[in-house]
Amino acid sequence: MVPSNPPIVAFKFTLCKLNILGYYRRVTLRNPASCKRPYSSGRRLELSDRKRTKILAAARAQLENNGFLSLTLDALARECGVTRQTIHNLFGTKSGLLEELFDQLALDGGMHRMGEVMRQGDAEALVENFVKVFTDFWSKDRLFIRRVYGIAAIDPGFGAAVDARNQRRRMAAGRVVNRLGRWAEGSEAKDRPRRIAVLWALTSFEFFDVLAEGSSVEDAARTVLIIVKRELAT
Repeated sequence: MVPSNPPIVAFKFTLCKLNILGYYRRVTLRNPASCKRPYSSGRRLELSDRKRTKILAAARAQLENNGFLSLTLDALARECGVTRQTIHNLFGTKSGLLEELFDQLALDGGMHRMGEVMRQGDAEALVENFVKVFTDFWSKDRLFIRRVYGIAAIDPGFGAAVDARNQRRRMAAGRVVNRLGRWAEGSEAKDRPRRIAVLWALTSFEFFDVLAEGSSVEDAARTVLIIVKRELAT
């Protein structure tokens, strides 16, 4: 028997086919067995951190043993068993790698304590602990930090990064001086910039390194604190 309305029957048949195909397409997409197992983001971050740590350790070893000029991304890639692109993805440029190495050095040296130090209520304890954070840092890896500062002198990009960190130390010195007294008027107000400059200079690596050359890092740390107290008290 011929259908009474062939166009409608054909349309319904086509629609039915589309629904069936759509159903199987959805089933296929939702079937975990037919999809590639998603890679764990946590695992990926863990591997990335391991590579980062390994590369930073290799970079430090190369700097200590062979100097700045021998440190190249290609050499690091070969030593760490990764591609140059991997290092570029993690750190960007060579200067970026050195910046992160210096940040890691600061973290290991106890610079994270600075936030707690700046929240102290007692002014004398604030000064003592402010100085101690930096002398502890300079003492821990003094010879390597000296090399880092040498690199900053010949590499403009890295030099700018080190200078930025020194300027942050100057800002922190300003906050310490502000806590020591009121600087609203008179000679005291005029003396404030000098005291900030003095505290900034006395807590620098260059000053500490010179003192440690003639004695020990322990004696250098004590001397820095004595001078700071004397100068800020005047």
